[in-house]
Amino acid sequence: MVQSYLKHGPTQAFGLVCSSSSNSVFDGKLAFVPALEDVLVWDVKKGHMVAMWHETGHREEVTCIVQSPKPDLFAVGYSDGSVRLWNATTNSVSATFNGHKKAITALCFDDGGTRLASGSQDTDIILWDIVAEAGLYRLRGHRDQITGLHFLSVADSQPSTSTASAPGLLLSTSKDTFMKIWDLSTQHCIQTIVAHRSEIWSLAVNQEQDLIFTGSGEGEVKAWRIDRKSLAEGLKETQVGELSRIVHPLSSLPLVSKHRVSQIQFHPTQPYLAVQSHDRSVEIFRVRTVEEVKKKQARRKKRAAEKGKQAHGNGNEVENDEGDGASVAMTEATLVDFFTPHLVVRASGKIRSFDFCGSHSNLKNVTQLFVALTSNALEVYNIPQPTKSRDEPAEAMRTYSVDLPGHRADVRTLCLSSDDQILASASNGSLKVWNMKTTQCIRTIECGHAVCSTFLPGDRHVAVGTKSGELLIYDIGSSTLIETIKAHTGTIWSIHVRHDGQALVTGSADKDVKFWSLEQKDATDDSVQSGKLLSLVHVRTLKMSDDVLAVRYSPNGKLLAVALLDSTVKVFYQDSLKFFLSLYGHKLPVLSMDISHDSKLIVTSSADKNVKIWGLDFGDCHKSIFAHDESVMQVAFERGSHYFWTVGKDKLLKYWDGDKFEAIQKLEGHHGEIWALALSHHGSFVVTGSHDKSIRVWEKLDEPLFLEEEREKELERLYETGIAESLNRTEAPIGSGVEGGPVNDIAMTEAAGVTKQTTETLMAGERIMEALELADLERDKMKEYNENLARLSENDAMRMQPPARNPVLAAYDLEPEAYVLRVVEKVPSTSLQDALLVLPFGKVISLMVYLTIWAEKEWNIILVSRIIFFLLKTHHHQIVANRIMRTTLIPLRKHLRVALQKQRDIIGYNLAALQFIHRKNESERTAQFYEEEDLDEEKVKARIAEGKKRKRINLKA
Repeated sequence: MVQSYLKHGPTQAFGLVCSSSSNSVFDGKLAFVPALEDVLVWDVKKGHMVAMWHETGHREEVTCIVQSPKPDLFAVGYSDGSVRLWNATTNSVSATFNGHKKAITALCFDDGGTRLASGSQDTDIILWDIVAEAGLYRLRGHRDQITGLHFLSVADSQPSTSTASAPGLLLSTSKDTFMKIWDLSTQHCIQTIVAHRSEIWSLAVNQEQDLIFTGSGEGEVKAWRIDRKSLAEGLKETQVGELSRIVHPLSSLPLVSKHRVSQIQFHPTQPYLAVQSHDRSVEIFRVRTVEEVKKKQARRKKRAAEKGKQAHGNGNEVENDEGDGASVAMTEATLVDFFTPHLVVRASGKIRSFDFCGSHSNLKNVTQLFVALTSNALEVYNIPQPTKSRDEPAEAMRTYSVDLPGHRADVRTLCLSSDDQILASASNGSLKVWNMKTTQCIRTIECGHAVCSTFLPGDRHVAVGTKSGELLIYDIGSSTLIETIKAHTGTIWSIHVRHDGQALVTGSADKDVKFWSLEQKDATDDSVQSGKLLSLVHVRTLKMSDDVLAVRYSPNGKLLAVALLDSTVKVFYQDSLKFFLSLYGHKLPVLSMDISHDSKLIVTSSADKNVKIWGLDFGDCHKSIFAHDESVMQVAFERGSHYFWTVGKDKLLKYWDGDKFEAIQKLEGHHGEIWALALSHHGSFVVTGSHDKSIRVWEKLDEPLFLEEEREKELERLYETGIAESLNRTEAPIGSGVEGGPVNDIAMTEAAGVTKQTTETLMAGERIMEALELADLERDKMKEYNENLARLSENDAMRMQPPARNPVLAAYDLEPEAYVLRVVEKVPSTSLQDALLVLPFGKVISLMVYLTIWAEKEWNIILVSRIIFFLLKTHHHQIVANRIMRTTLIPLRKHLRVALQKQRDIIGYNLAALQFIHRKNESERTAQFYEEEDLDEEKVKARIAEGKKRKRINLKA
């Protein structure tokens, strides 16, 4: 009988406010922030989470978030190179784009929100069509990761010489110090500027699109002017014979600090520019108007003239000349005149990103600045308007902050109450208590640098061991620190309560193991609580030869195990402290250990990446297992069994069988080293805490798990990812069948197609192949039957019954061609082209036959057109060289033309109808104006054009 286990799966992830992997977006009320592989939506004012954007099975970190001009649509980039379009109203993915090989570093929508540009660590820029859900083309030219993208709109009146449907320019910056301008109609770079001496980290363009700001790694911000005239006219030769340039350098903007300029942003409506170059602060510049600058220049001239008069009166002619020179210099406005420092916003921690409030703030004369911190917190600051009084310098005030639902530092220790209802987590600076049903933080208490913790009997108190050697006792009900015991002179690495609940043992780096008894004492007058208080009384001390890293009582209460820095584990009798066993074999110190419920096995986990299982009768090592790729931080037995769990610095949680010495399950999910592990007392779930500041719950499911099946699935995944990776290799030589490989070591072209094979596209291609095979067999069978039937006379008794239909077609009640269309329609639009690339040429010919049938019957003409154009473009040479294809292509051309003509007629009819409705609406509005006011027709049209219509007011019942 094959043994089956119960599978565990991730169910909850909490403790995260925001992660530092990506930027954040703020719309005035809601903040859209990254939380490792998810996006969280926070109501900043109320401080609670509104939604979580989570896609099942996707574990890659969020690296970039950007909001579309259509407010409900967000583009989110991930570290695996995929981009997902999320709908904020339904909290679901509307499209997934796969084209990049490495993490997404920059995203940008065009003005209409119909095109999306994505930049990545793989140095490529890809343009995506949001409406058609397809990749348009890939732009190559940069030599390092893309750091900024921005669409530059071309004037509508510009005569477009190209046949491209969407002209325009794209601005891109990269770590390779270059800023490039791409002409999207010709798909080529038209200007390359060496912008800085070091990497360009940030890019911003003002609302009028005539100024560009770039920030470098050396803390320098440069301003560039966009020549709107040459932008409208396109590339033309000057009199000298050089091409006209679109971007021209202006000057630099002086900053307070000289750190890396990680973000620059213009306020969408207010005259503000924000620059983040320091870890903890954001500089706000006020953008002056031309009138304000002229007034300032006039004042400067006046002052310079007065100085000159004074100098002349004193008989000092040299000063007079200098004064005149200064006045001449002031006539030309400098960049500093337009961008004047307003204030510096200083946050409470290191800033990851900031964002201006998208819409107008509810407060008068106040602009809001949203800040996401690397310490797992969010803050909103109010920026006041500039005042004329010089006495009071403007200061930013923090209005909202979201920090309670998470730790500021790594989660170092976890412990569960005996009924599994409450979880306590501790980090450097705070102890938090969580309700396990709702995963809400119900208590936050300040503490020192916590290293270990445990619930004391009764579940009302938590004992925390700190790095300074203190033992802190907290009362959960009142959120108070009851007692601080200076227990050790070194770090307390381990605490364990004896199973009878009467005693406690602590192990420390000061080489002492101390024993404590739990007692109730009367409350003093100055204490917060009345009645009896829990207290720890020091009973005895066991001195060791080396630092103590872990201590553990056996469940039967007879033995005490002590792990030392010399990589050994010493076992003593608990009552007499007499030496019993020494367990040696680890090459590096044992970081954690646990004893099974029957006190027969002890499992030790070490920094040497191994887990060893020992018998407690004789101290023999039953098995040594290479468990993790990094140090194994913690190990724990499941209640009532010999199954145990391990966590390591390799970000993995693993489940093991201690009798068969086999790995049962490997659980991925964390994005940082896992420091802490806590097991349910009823064996129903596991909780882990990590360097990524998240706490995750892994529940036991009812689904059985067979080891052989799991191994097969792992091998299949490895095989599939191997195929996808080999197809996506671009450095492979010509002839290897790899798309986009270099020819005779010649560099790749600037513009290329957007293709990327993934496991999903390979599977979609296989499904299309299976459907084609099934349909071909069915059609051949029917053809043979009809031929045989035609040979027999009508009165012949041998007339055969029609052959049995394929069970799949019979179940769906579909004809073969309809079934193939159904399968093709189910392939996501974004991965259709990659799925078609999987098909061998024989299957392409077969698919052409079905395309002809679909065109004739006018089924989904849009999809048919898209497939046929892509196949003709991809397999052009083979199709041209193959004479047999004529018989398929000629009827296909005929039917497709007829179908497309009908589609064109319908669209034309609808357009004409819409124009008629528009004209009717215009004439009615004009007539209405005539009736209301005594105006002539020209004035009415002018007022309509200005948009001076009646205001629409939403009446509330």
